[in-house]
Amino acid sequence: METELQISAESDQSERAYGIVRQLRQTLDEYIAKHEDFGTGLTPIDPGFDAPAVVQDMCLAGVKAGVGPMAAVAGAFAKEVGSRLLTTSKQVIIENGGDVWLTTKGLTTIAIFAGQSSLSMKLGITVDAYDPIAICTSSGTVGHSTSFGKADAAVVVSYDACLADACATRLGNDIKTADDIEAALDTIYKISGVVGALAIVGEKCGAVGDLELVNL
Repeated sequence: METELQISAESDQSERAYGIVRQLRQTLDEYIAKHEDFGTGLTPIDPGFDAPAVVQDMCLAGVKAGVGPMAAVAGAFAKEVGSRLLTTSKQVIIENGGDVWLTTKGLTTIAIFAGQSSLSMKLGITVDAYDPIAICTSSGTVGHSTSFGKADAAVVVSYDACLADACATRLGNDIKTADDIEAALDTIYKISGVVGALAIVGEKCGAVGDLELVNL
């Protein structure tokens, strides 16, 4: 597991962010060493009452989405780093492998990267980021993360970054062809806490929920 964050803030937060990431990595590495299924399982896991808070958040998101807890790891890191940096920067954007956690105290547009699709970087989602919000993306054609589907982009928006990340994985897993977009989006949107979702397969795109889409 590697951690590579792109951080935008009102001042240089690199030293603080590095310390936060090291602490989180140590927490997860120690937990995985004792609970191998947490690190490798592809189905929901009960962490137990004594698990660290970040582990419990990831597991809960996995339960809601019907996936393993590590499907929420990028969202968890983005959220944990971002929320802690708010003590020294009122505006923070954290990007972690396609998963974005942000608070910018206003409207912000996030472009959607969808690999070789002609829609890639042509569509954006505008969110009111006065309060922290997450836009997470999974893909079966881009990147190294595990996906059992073929979506060029499977995007979920939620105020819970772990949930957004886990649900993006589930959405991507459920889309094998463009014909699966509608049913997969309906499934994800029924999960409590999901604000909206979008999926792109080739030249086809579908969206549900309270999303403001913009042409870029």
